[in-house]
Amino acid sequence: MNQKSFDEIFNHAPTTEPERQYYFIQQARQVLKERFEERVRSGEAELIYGKEQLQDMLANEVYGTFCITTFGCQMNFRDSEKLTAILEQVGYREAEREEEADFVLYNTCTVRENANQRVYGRLGYLHSLKKKNPNLLIALCGCMMQEKEVVAKIKKSYRFVNLIFGTHNIYELAELLFQTLTEQRMVLDVWEDSQKIVEELPAKRKYAFKSGVNIMFGCNNFCSYCIVPYVRGRERSREPEDIVAEVERLAKDGVVEIMLLGQNVNSYGKNLQTPISFAELLRRVERVEGIARIRFMTSHPKDLSDELIEVMAESKKICTHLHLPMQSGSSEILKKMNRCYTKEQYLALVDRIRAKMPNISLTTDIIVGFPGETEADFEETMDVVRKVRFDSAFTFIYSKRSGTPAAKMENQVPDEVVKARFDRLLEEVQNIAAEVSGREEKTVQTVLVEEIDTQKEGYVTGRLSNNTVVHFPGEASLIGKLVEVYLEESRGFYYMGRQV
Repeated sequence: MNQKSFDEIFNHAPTTEPERQYYFIQQARQVLKERFEERVRSGEAELIYGKEQLQDMLANEVYGTFCITTFGCQMNFRDSEKLTAILEQVGYREAEREEEADFVLYNTCTVRENANQRVYGRLGYLHSLKKKNPNLLIALCGCMMQEKEVVAKIKKSYRFVNLIFGTHNIYELAELLFQTLTEQRMVLDVWEDSQKIVEELPAKRKYAFKSGVNIMFGCNNFCSYCIVPYVRGRERSREPEDIVAEVERLAKDGVVEIMLLGQNVNSYGKNLQTPISFAELLRRVERVEGIARIRFMTSHPKDLSDELIEVMAESKKICTHLHLPMQSGSSEILKKMNRCYTKEQYLALVDRIRAKMPNISLTTDIIVGFPGETEADFEETMDVVRKVRFDSAFTFIYSKRSGTPAAKMENQVPDEVVKARFDRLLEEVQNIAAEVSGREEKTVQTVLVEEIDTQKEGYVTGRLSNNTVVHFPGEASLIGKLVEVYLEESRGFYYMGRQV
């Protein structure tokens, strides 16, 4: 494509979203098609794909293959569903392995530095693939790309990467891909921040019957150990009407369970021109016909209101599971973490929740070995674990994260001390979870069937409202349906049952 036609295409592009991206989907598709047809004429395509696959691609107007690898949180996985759908509309087909792909995309996470190291390691492997296939396109997006040091390192040491973009312009993939296909250089487009929200683009869900729904982006909390506010930006809430409209579309498409997603859903709506609480949003979403289950994550304890507890207790659709990250049971450590609540406030919140919802399943996150943590501080954490009796807990050894205040704190705890504490905590958490997780044994519960059981032939796997896994005899026709199951036996973290 010559420079004049390239410029003309950009000059004629719509300026509004998502119309601009649909325009570039078609432009990128045309370029990809022309390149594919040239490879077919030269015989190269048959050598790459094989005769049978090539005939199938031609019959289905597929012009290439792609593979996305997703690191990190539920929001990243939701982003990858959108990226997948965009690439399919451009003319790509998803490949199972990177070795089979013409376009490889890593949607990255940067919560912990070892996540960055994993990406660097895998880039080395992609380089070897690119040496064998010079036409391979490699793209990186997501939170890791929001770090200036990371981008500088990639530009210097991984110059074979074709495209880099961040968290704020995920929706621009089609436009950026068009630029990558038509320019012989690395395309780099990372925004420091954005108030723009563009959600009206296609998404290919992993499950036909359940879906995530982004309700807000960014975080204002600045926990001292966390990099998220620096890479995801400040909080931005979607308008409630747009969220409800998306949920209605999903319901019409056969979705029965949704998960409302945000870094801190409890602070949803505060920055809108007409403020609205998260509890009120839940009331509106619950009125959508066809939706049977509503989940959400993640909840910050400091923002969990009594109004939200009331809405959850009264709801017929909100699931009986609440993930409530504690991080530490020591008020002193919580202060250093900038969590804005004390041990006593956390326990009081749990008491209020359980007073309204005695059967609620509570799960949490706990960090062991935060700078300055003493044995007394750790025992405070163990005390909360024993008092709350969580259904499960994600336990982490503190990992120094460059760019956060905690990384510069003195009194870093020795590794051997942290490891010993972590082992003690994990044992306590697992023992308690084994005791509390079987409380529905010998009862009939509603299960949303999710997939064929990969471990036991003739069985399917689903989840209770409280998120516990259930295995029972069944066929693929049950997938996506809510069925009544008698829970015959608890096996610690899952049940074996039979349909009734």
